[in-house]
Amino acid sequence: QELLLAVARGLVEDKDAVKVTVDEPREDGTIVYHLSVAEGDMAVYRKQGRIAKAIRVVMRAAAVRVDEKVLVE
Repeated sequence: QELLLAVARGLVEDKDAVKVTVDEPREDGTIVYHLSVAEGDMAVYRKQGRIAKAIRVVMRAAAVRVDEKVLVE
């Protein structure tokens, strides 16, 4: 969760608006993180979805190191 917050805050103007919520782990053990940013910062994540995809890749790579499964929405 801290990694996701750090990455997201580094990409936006309104750092205080960055929020991450976490669902209870799914039956298969996957942890789902929900990232939200200010409306004005959404353009950063809409650029053909490349930044959002990159964040997901980084989070999955970090999760592998601690033997977890994660999903970022």
